[in-house]
Amino acid sequence: MTVTTDAPGTLPTPADEARLWALIEAAWAELGAEPLALRQALVERDPTNDHGDDDDGPSSAIDAWLDPFLDRLGQLTVELTGQELTDLDRVVERKLHDLDREDIHEVTDGSDDGFLYCRGFIVALGRAYYEAVLADPAMALLDADCEAMCYFFAHLHNDRFGSWPDTGSGISRESFGNPAGWSA
Repeated sequence: MTVTTDAPGTLPTPADEARLWALIEAAWAELGAEPLALRQALVERDPTNDHGDDDDGPSSAIDAWLDPFLDRLGQLTVELTGQELTDLDRVVERKLHDLDREDIHEVTDGSDDGFLYCRGFIVALGRAYYEAVLADPAMALLDADCEAMCYFFAHLHNDRFGSWPDTGSGISRESFGNPAGWSA
């Protein structure tokens, strides 16, 4: 079940969305074949054969690659303007908001913050995994975590320009903030 809200405010443009996914793919690509294969395996896996996530589980193998990925993503965006970083932050905010659904939370579990960080993991792994989870929440992983992705571009904006970006979207990326994703 895909739930998308029509919240008032500024929406990401298709160009900004394409830019986000292209930057994510470029950052991963620069890390080589191993993380590419791990990400592809997550997209292609049969979630009915998973027995939760543990030290040898599906997200554990990719965890070691998250910091190098984020470092590369930061390097790829070093020349971006404040507006460009705000535009990317708006896309991430929307993606996290759209993943903020009860059916996804049932798979991932977690506290308010834990669920947010899991959604950050989903976005960080790229468009194919993001779309797989939207289409089938069972593709999400228990206890997966990429906290840094949740506010990545906002932090870059703050570090580079001394202010927190205003996305103008009128939505929240925080957990349980998407009313369309939760039963009343």
